[in-house]
Amino acid sequence: MERHIRIKECKPLLPRVKQLGQIKTKAQKAPLHGYLEFFAGSGLVAYGVQKYFNAIWANDICEKKAAVYSANHGTKHFHLGSILDVDGSTLPDAPLAWASFPCQDLSLAGLIAGIDGERSGLVWEWLRVMDEMKNTPSILVAENVVGLMSVDGGSQYRMLHEGLRNRGYLVGVVQLDASHWVPHSRPRVFAIAIKESIDIPAALLADGPTWAHSNAVVSAARNLEGWLWWNLPEPKARKKNLEDIVEWAAECHDDKTSARNISLIPKRHRDLVSSDSIAVAPGYKRTRNGSQVLELRFDGIAGCLRTPKGGSSRQYLVIKHSKGLATRLLTVRETARLMGAPESYKLPGSYNDGYQAMGDAVAAPVARYLARHLLSKLAVLA
Repeated sequence: MERHIRIKECKPLLPRVKQLGQIKTKAQKAPLHGYLEFFAGSGLVAYGVQKYFNAIWANDICEKKAAVYSANHGTKHFHLGSILDVDGSTLPDAPLAWASFPCQDLSLAGLIAGIDGERSGLVWEWLRVMDEMKNTPSILVAENVVGLMSVDGGSQYRMLHEGLRNRGYLVGVVQLDASHWVPHSRPRVFAIAIKESIDIPAALLADGPTWAHSNAVVSAARNLEGWLWWNLPEPKARKKNLEDIVEWAAECHDDKTSARNISLIPKRHRDLVSSDSIAVAPGYKRTRNGSQVLELRFDGIAGCLRTPKGGSSRQYLVIKHSKGLATRLLTVRETARLMGAPESYKLPGSYNDGYQAMGDAVAAPVARYLARHLLSKLAVLA
C-alpha cells in the first residue's frame, strides 16, 4: 500500500532545518596564527600578513621606526630595544618567527663584512633567542638582500644554512622582487625554514629551481643537505606603473636646482625623458668616471629605495611639465605607495624619518604573498 505523509507530521522538522541554516551562515573563521617579528621596523610585514598571521610580539631598536610601527599596529606587543637584550625564555609560543635582519654587511653597496659583521651578524642573536625559547617556532623566515646569496659565491648563506640545519630545520630560499606587485624594483631573498619532523605537502615543493629561484640562489644551494625547492605560483602581471603612484601636485625644485639636476642627466637619457611618451622618470645620482651624473630608468618602475643617508641615496623624479622638465625628490607618501602601504598608513615624524621607515622595510605585498601561498599553509602543520 502506498504510504502518504500528512503535512502536519513534517512541521516539527521545520525549525530544525532553519536552525541548521543559521549555523551554516554564522560559521566563524579560524583564528589567525600568531607570529613573532624581529627587526620589525615600520611594520609593513605585520600589515602584509595580517589576514593570515597576528603579531603577538615584535621588537626593533630604532625609536623612529618604532613610532611608525606603533602608530599603525599599537604598542601592546611591541618591545623597543636591542635584540642583545631579548630573553627567549620570556617570549610567547608561536608557529612562526620572522627576522628581517640588518643587511649592511651583506649589501653590495656596503663594505661586505659578511654575515659575521657587526650589523648583519645580529642574525646569530636571533637564533640564540630561538634556542632559549621553551617551544621553538616550527617555521622561521630570514629576509635580506640578494648579497646574502651572491657574496663570496654563496658562502655567507651557507653559514646561515648550516646554523639552521644544526637546529633541526630544512631550508629553502626564494628570491622575490617587489616589482611583481608594485612599480618598485626591490629584489630580496627569503630563507624559509621548517622543522624537519613536519611532513610538507607535495604541492608546496618543486623538483628543482622555479621562477622564484635566481641564479645566485641556485648556485648557493648546490650540494647543500636539507635544501628545499619551495613551489610558489607565479604572480599575475602588475597593473600599476610609476605614473600611477606619483603625487603630481607635489612641489618641484626651484628652476635653478632643477636646471642643475637636469644638467647631470647623460645626453642619451635626456633625449629619452624629453620624448612625448615619457611623463616621469626616476633616477639616482651616481659617480661615473670621476663625475656626478643623474642616471634615469625608463621601464615604468622606481629604483630600489634606500635609506636617506647621503645625497646619492635619495631617489629623484624628473617630471615633464608644460614649461619643460623639473626635478624633485620622492615624497614620503610616494615611498609608502612603492612599498605597498595603504593611503591610511601613518608616517609620523620628519621627511627623513618617513623615507627611512620605508627605505629600510619589506614591501607589504611580498610578505602578503608569502603568507598566503606558503607560510599559512605550513602553519597549520606546526
